[in-house]
Amino acid sequence: MAGPLGARRFVDDCLAADFALAGVARAARSSHADSWLSWLSSGLHGELSWMERYAEIRCDPRSMLEGARSVICVADRYQPPAKEIPEGAFGRVAAYARGRDYHRVMKKRLHALCDDWAGVFTGATFRACVDTAPLLERDFAQSAGLGRVGKNTMLIEPSVGSWMLLGEIVTTLEIEPTPSEQGDPCGTCTRCIDACPTDALSPWSLDAGRCVSALTIEQRTPIDSSLHAGVGMWVFGCDICQEVCPHNGATERTQAAKTHALQQDGVEFLSLIEVLQWDADARLDVIAGTAMTRATLDMWKRNACVVAGNLPAGSWPSDLHSAVIAARDEDEGSVGLREAAAQALLRHGS
Repeated sequence: MAGPLGARRFVDDCLAADFALAGVARAARSSHADSWLSWLSSGLHGELSWMERYAEIRCDPRSMLEGARSVICVADRYQPPAKEIPEGAFGRVAAYARGRDYHRVMKKRLHALCDDWAGVFTGATFRACVDTAPLLERDFAQSAGLGRVGKNTMLIEPSVGSWMLLGEIVTTLEIEPTPSEQGDPCGTCTRCIDACPTDALSPWSLDAGRCVSALTIEQRTPIDSSLHAGVGMWVFGCDICQEVCPHNGATERTQAAKTHALQQDGVEFLSLIEVLQWDADARLDVIAGTAMTRATLDMWKRNACVVAGNLPAGSWPSDLHSAVIAARDEDEGSVGLREAAAQALLRHGS
């Protein structure tokens, strides 16, 4: 019986498809499956209810694809956020969402690789995955040697950082796994935990019900007023735990790290006044084709009100005051827009 295929040709094909990193892991039950299921049963996923679906399938790619034997893992790098933040009534956007929607950007190349390999390895099956598939992708990326998971729960490529987007191809081919390093990339460092503005982080665990990214991108109900101050200036997502990570510090190696062209340019800051004045068409004019479409119009306005409430006292221009009042008086669904507007007005003495 022939042994497993060498990983080199698959890694090289992925790199030729303009991925920054690539590796291969065995298709087997994740070594972190039990801890992840415990995290889920504890309710720490907050309103990320989609995680509950196919919970067991996420732990083992063989449940997702019959006969799966290997997981080919890839990563795109994206640009870190700008250091300079404009003065005035602006909200920040997480760096990963700046460029084109990574689901589409990555999946298009992964599908092309699947088609190419299917033409060579007849009878084999390939399934491309980017984020939305039921797979514990960071675990398999770590097993494939793309990095190690840090205390902030992000995959970290030591000395280069965590500004990465992940994708996978699950296949029935048996491919020799690539070398990987296990263990802690953080040592005694707790900068991410100390800097988290809502105390959402503990070592290797995240309370999504408190995480600013989850609150602003995923939460379809009101954001608890006790967490408003922690949202800070983030109108979509949050990068704080990555910004303070020593692995993401500016070094010759991090500055030379390749970023994908479609993940380099885009919206970094948004005018709160403009967001509060958006209608459905105006929203799409700004964010169409990006991952920012994940948040609904009412969520965007709710987030803008929360951020407006965090601006320094006396700094509101008159048109922002009018826009927040208009948001308070809008009919809205379940996301808590009127509540957020009322809280912002209260914090600014109105």
